[in-house]
Amino acid sequence: MNEIRDILIGIDFGKTESQLCYYDRKAREPVSLSMKVGSSQYEFPTCLCRNIEQDVWYFGREAVYYSKEESGLLVNDLYEICKSDQSVQVGAEEFMPWELIGIFLEKILKALGVVEPVKHTKCLAITVERLTAVAVENLQKACESIGFSREAYMLQDYSESFYYYTLCQKPEYWSRSVGWYAFDQDEVSFRRLSMTSNMKPILVSLEKPVSATLPALPQEAYQRDMDFHKFIQETLGGGMYSSILLTGNGFHQEWALKSVALLCKHQRKVFYGNNLFSKGACYSAKEKLEDRELKKYLYLSDALVKYNIGMDMMIMGSPAYYPIIQAGKNWYECRTSFDLLLDDTDQLTFYISQMQSNDKQKVSMPLPGLPSRPNRTTRLRVCLECQSETICKITVRDMGFGELFPSSKKIWTETIQA
Repeated sequence: MNEIRDILIGIDFGKTESQLCYYDRKAREPVSLSMKVGSSQYEFPTCLCRNIEQDVWYFGREAVYYSKEESGLLVNDLYEICKSDQSVQVGAEEFMPWELIGIFLEKILKALGVVEPVKHTKCLAITVERLTAVAVENLQKACESIGFSREAYMLQDYSESFYYYTLCQKPEYWSRSVGWYAFDQDEVSFRRLSMTSNMKPILVSLEKPVSATLPALPQEAYQRDMDFHKFIQETLGGGMYSSILLTGNGFHQEWALKSVALLCKHQRKVFYGNNLFSKGACYSAKEKLEDRELKKYLYLSDALVKYNIGMDMMIMGSPAYYPIIQAGKNWYECRTSFDLLLDDTDQLTFYISQMQSNDKQKVSMPLPGLPSRPNRTTRLRVCLECQSETICKITVRDMGFGELFPSSKKIWTETIQA
């Protein structure tokens, strides 16, 4: 690679195989990095292997090799481990999931061939098929364990990576709808990316997936083509599409003769590849941190928070509305904390409003057992953290008031369902 500082990295953390790419500023596009010099082996197994005697870790194809040839201990289900909060036994030792993910990420980054890759990385963007609250926590801890600050990494799911990959292509490729066929061996799903251009910002959304099961290869190659051809007819219908993208393992032009001809009909551009998600993550980092050319678009992802949370406060002596959680961000990016002084009350009041609505819902949070103190001498630390696109957890801690009124150590929690 030719980047040595301010590197933008995209990692597709897949179920069985992962990929790594970086943004090439000269070529002005993400470039997939091969794990073997001189080859196009961009995918590598999502696994680790530990050599107990030498206390050395290997990842990817090396991990598979050393587990077979050198009797190393293989950890081959990292994707599932990432979704768990239970420790994992590797030999005589136990590791938390985020520790193993941290080792995996650290090994991947060394493949860049850059001295101190964490120090010279501007942003590490990790994409997975779907993000759960536990997976988010494990990935966050993993990134921070190897030296990344919260501002130097981002997480997103495959659908958001698909959005950034698509809108960072030539505009003529997405001037109309974009179709996405995702293969998983004999299963194929379809989603349509569309825009509502008569609104500001322009709303971009992916429709819910429609799925089908295809006949197995190699025995049923002809029927597989016929069934996929029928599925294309059903999903595309009479819609106007600029381009079609195909991802995953299970598609090949050798059997999809009639299907490919239908996909290419009406001058539609058709793209196939398994590096879309890692490149989409890389494009996302470039757009969010540097380009900001998509500001007039709002992607309505499945993970998008569609509500606002705020409070009425006295700020600099004047009453004002204080926004805390703002709609338009993914739930796993919504986390904030602040301190406040209670003014003649023993509860907190929050206001919730839905995106593009001025109506506010009032939610009160009592603070039972709050120590009795003079007015404005109770300092609270309030933390709001979204746990899904509809659930927000509020944690309040009594911080006391200096030496006059020490903290009671009391903690209150509340969950808001928006």
